[in-house]
Amino acid sequence: MSTDWVGYLAASLTTCSFVPQVWHTFRTRDVGGISLGMYSVFTVGVGLWLAYGVLLRAWPIVLANGVTLSLALCIVAMKLRFGRARQPASGPSR
Repeated sequence: MSTDWVGYLAASLTTCSFVPQVWHTFRTRDVGGISLGMYSVFTVGVGLWLAYGVLLRAWPIVLANGVTLSLALCIVAMKLRFGRARQPASGPSR
């Protein structure tokens, strides 16, 4: 088995693990359990992995991190959009 195939298999499994979270968040608009800080740092890290893969011309790394970056950005965007919509107004209630 080629080492690239091991990379493609690992990339497929780890990338696909984000699909249920994106789908659930999109469908329910529930972002209460999502940490904006964690996903923001994770997204920057994935972007750096993508750049690293491009520099090395390591296509399993590029492909996996390109897709994962897209999915992570979707989650961050939904957290920002749906999280604000459900926050109560600040200040004392009358």
